Amino acid sequence: IIENASSSQIIPDNFGLASAYPNPFNPTTTIGFQVPYSSNVILEIYDITGRKIRQLANNYYTPGYHSVVWDASDVSSGVYFVKMNADGFNASQKLMLIK
Repeated sequence: IIENASSSQIIPDNFGLASAYPNPFNPTTTIGFQVPYSSNVILEIYDITGRKIRQLANNYYTPGYHSVVWDASDVSSGVYFVKMNADGFNASQKLMLIK
């Protein structure tokens, strides 16, 4: 028997881009990020030459922890970068696709 149960949602203190999992990956990886207050978040994938190849998100997100999955079945093996922009926050990380 559970009495006086409550739940709470943890709200992060700042924006953040978490490490993609798995990385290296084939063919999908999950990219996590955190939002301290409702904001528009843009997540984009770039190839090694700096060319944008995919936009994973361009949406308003509520405060909390979120994730998106990138299915890279249609691109070749190599090094890619995910870039996050949100209300003045910018971060990026390297991803390696191995087929």
